[in-house]
Amino acid sequence: MPSKSSRRRTSTQPPKVLHGTVFITRQVHFNAAHRLHNPSKSQKWNEEQYGLCTNPHWHGHNYVLEVTLRGQPDAETGYLMDLSRLKKILQKTILGPCDHHNLNEDVPFLRGIIPSTENLTIAFWQRIEPHIPAPARLHCVRLYETPRNFADYYGPEVPA
Repeated sequence: MPSKSSRRRTSTQPPKVLHGTVFITRQVHFNAAHRLHNPSKSQKWNEEQYGLCTNPHWHGHNYVLEVTLRGQPDAETGYLMDLSRLKKILQKTILGPCDHHNLNEDVPFLRGIIPSTENLTIAFWQRIEPHIPAPARLHCVRLYETPRNFADYYGPEVPA
């Protein structure tokens, strides 16, 4: 009786990669302080809008960032993009500048921006998108400020 190894066939055909649009997501975490404050308005106005979040001594969050890409898997690798490569992009563009920093004062790309979760998703998209190699495309940036509060941004091409 032939052994199992002698019954295996070596194929010269490339493996099959299925066609279709897929969505892949990488989740990362960072901690940062911020203050929600509009300096062109009174302290009373800021307190009415932002409550405790306008504390002049800052407050912090344990943020969770999810970045989703969309596209067709590569015919040779079966990947849309290697998620370890996406992790490196997020480390360079978002985590390095933001983790354990004051978003109002320490992060140059956020200077002059009210660091609400909504504004952060847009700013993060602008930082990440130029680094995503084709054929992958940035689909969504989701930022959790708390486990129950988050914002999604689908890019500038999505009509409001």
